Amino acid sequence: MSFIEVAADSDFPIQNLPYGVFSTKSNPTKRIGVAIGDQILDLSVVKELITGTHISQHQDVFSQQTLNAFMALGRPAWTETRQVLQKLLCKDEATLRENIALREKAFVAQKDATMHMPAEIGDYTDFYSSKQHATNVGIMFRGKENALMPNWTWLPVGYHGRASSVVVSGTPVRRPWGQTKADEAKEPSFGTCKLLDFELEMAFFVGGPPTVLGEIVPINKAQDHIFGMVLMNDWSARDIQKWEYVPLGPFLAKSFSTTISPWVVTMDALKPFFIENPKQDPEALPYLKHDDPYTLNINLEVAIKPEGSSEEYTVSKTNFKNLYWTLKQQLAHHTINGCNLRPGDLMGSGTVSGEDAGSYGSMLELSWRGQNTVPVGDSTRKFLLDGDEVVLKGHCDGQSYRVGFGDCRGKVLPAAKLDF
Repeated sequence: MSFIEVAADSDFPIQNLPYGVFSTKSNPTKRIGVAIGDQILDLSVVKELITGTHISQHQDVFSQQTLNAFMALGRPAWTETRQVLQKLLCKDEATLRENIALREKAFVAQKDATMHMPAEIGDYTDFYSSKQHATNVGIMFRGKENALMPNWTWLPVGYHGRASSVVVSGTPVRRPWGQTKADEAKEPSFGTCKLLDFELEMAFFVGGPPTVLGEIVPINKAQDHIFGMVLMNDWSARDIQKWEYVPLGPFLAKSFSTTISPWVVTMDALKPFFIENPKQDPEALPYLKHDDPYTLNINLEVAIKPEGSSEEYTVSKTNFKNLYWTLKQQLAHHTINGCNLRPGDLMGSGTVSGEDAGSYGSMLELSWRGQNTVPVGDSTRKFLLDGDEVVLKGHCDGQSYRVGFGDCRGKVLPAAKLDF
């Protein structure tokens, strides 16, 4: 237990200690912190206390304004830092607990902090790794007989996204403009997106020293390049996507915004929640095979808060264990052609959907391409309306504690006005 009071339902007990970047009104400098209960421990203030074989010569990484430098140090430094922080925050350790002057400088209430992007994202890749989601979408657009494309069960399908439009939780999202084409129309039309959607995803940040172009990360070393995870909403303009995605895949339908949660939960914190990997049929090719459990038991949910409402209404509950391809397989496949990695690269899981309708991870599935309505309080939705705030949440259940990710929020704003 920590000497900092932590509520029983808090996402941030001492077993978690996620990293984030924050500022305050009294100190607008962005700095690295660790969440503990409803507080933030400012690592720039206590960096001299973070010592050990791997981290003592690198304490300046905690004075940076992003996590990239810390991510680059590699797993031994990450694990050592976590152990030191758990000791400093433990109720039986006096170093920080008894130093009142230092505590006043080192701790900030989360309610008084503004959260920022945790890392500078050089590259962003989004996978398509939930079999149920891929099957649902395939049925809608190609029929049951051709639901999954022939390559889907052989490799982790993905695409390279737009890193510049990845934003932190709380950043509003503008409804995009673009071309769409109705099935019965002869030509496309230009206008605002009518079928705006969320996609319930998670993502991991790449860590470890950067690899060089041509270097391959084998599956048995992939975990050394996975720093930690966040929630991710891969906002999607379904009508724009339908018209543009052939032959090269998502473009404007995805690049207008992607929202991530601000706290990065480390793989060390998630280690107790690894479970057996799903059975893959056909058997994965040798470069993708691994037997160590790397599937995560993370409870996920999506809620919608309508404009003017004080209530959030849950529309989906699912679990990250529904992912078919593991994070290790995603990373190993990503580098098998020699593609280089850099600390801070972001890799999305793809939409996570379960077997039943209440566990689907997008409005496209929940409304089944607009054929059904989705209850949202006293109203209904087929897709998102202006003013809707979408809230993603996720947590793992431990024994008498939970490891959570906080919220991943974004409110839909009307499309920008055009002056031409």
